[in-house]
Amino acid sequence: MGLYISVPFCRSKCTYCNFASGVYPSSEHARYVERLVQEMKATPAWAEGVGVHLPRVVDTVYLGGGTPSLLEPQWFDRLFDAIRQQFCLAPAAEITVECAPGQLSDATLAAMVAAGVNRVSLGVQSLVDREAQVSGRLHTRAIVLKDLDRLRSAGIHSLNLDLIAGLAGQTAASWDESLAALLETGIPHASIYMLEVDEDSRLGRELLSGGGRYFAELVPTDDAIAQMYETALERLEDAGLRQYEISNFARPGYTSQHNLRYWQRRPYLGLGLDASSALYARQQNDAGTLNSALPYLLRTKTTEDLKDYLGGSELAEFTWLSVERQMEEAWFLGLRLTEGVDVDVLRRQFGPELMAKTLIRVDPLVAQGLLESDGQRVRLSRRGRLLSNEVFQEFLFDPA
Repeated sequence: MGLYISVPFCRSKCTYCNFASGVYPSSEHARYVERLVQEMKATPAWAEGVGVHLPRVVDTVYLGGGTPSLLEPQWFDRLFDAIRQQFCLAPAAEITVECAPGQLSDATLAAMVAAGVNRVSLGVQSLVDREAQVSGRLHTRAIVLKDLDRLRSAGIHSLNLDLIAGLAGQTAASWDESLAALLETGIPHASIYMLEVDEDSRLGRELLSGGGRYFAELVPTDDAIAQMYETALERLEDAGLRQYEISNFARPGYTSQHNLRYWQRRPYLGLGLDASSALYARQQNDAGTLNSALPYLLRTKTTEDLKDYLGGSELAEFTWLSVERQMEEAWFLGLRLTEGVDVDVLRRQFGPELMAKTLIRVDPLVAQGLLESDGQRVRLSRRGRLLSNEVFQEFLFDPA
């Protein structure tokens, strides 16, 4: 399985951020890591109690947040010692840490390398200094380039840079500048996101209310953001970074193995604040051996409140997903991938009757130019990627 560890600490809160993260005193870091270790140790008994299969072998680890690189070296040591005690970490495991440019000390970088970290994702968002500053980022382009050199010198060459299309003050020209600067670095992986507008971010609330704080009046129009995304598709593909998911592009051999397991619905365990998991039900067949190919996934989510989490509240809430809910997931997660959904695979997993109920929704979407289908695979069209949420809604079952 994969292991996701949430580290919710930030040096500043970006205007567009809708994650459960914040600016907390560094004194909380030690308490938080110890709480993570407690949760990790308690998870096998919890899984046994609720009837969940918890694989022992871990082949991907992802530290996200937040800014995990803010942790001091001893807390990386403590965390990875616990991981290796509780699980069997595969020798070739992909181990990713999210970092904020300019917020990775030499000592922490050395601790990451010693722990086996072999992939780093830098939350850049813009390589135009003014845009980064307006959004609440604390770095400059020069800092990003310096950190890339430091990471490569430390032996970490699997690197990702994030960019967001739609930041306040962004223009077609400045977007081109960011893309050109990203490609000049030669990085093997890039993530391109379109600005999300919702009530969970300060900028989102201003946009929804028609306010002007956080330079909301300078946020590009939806059409302009869509054009930026289209430009990124062309520029990245021309440079050899192939799109393999709506927001992700990679050179051969550099796809994010951890993130792929989300879209392919393979098991993962989430630990820490606001972390989610997807685990299979535990069941034995007639021979008494575990059958891990069961159709019922378990969704779990820890509290969003740091105080509650540190206080040792209930590890997680959990829900058994119905077959219909799993079918919905299989479609909207599978369609995120460029290769799309394999119809025969879903038919074997969910049966011909349930599959027929969803296939009738494909042809109308193909006619609208939102999906493409060759009879074997169904995938989003180029236009469908821009309107993916509207497409996904078509595969939801009536809750009644």
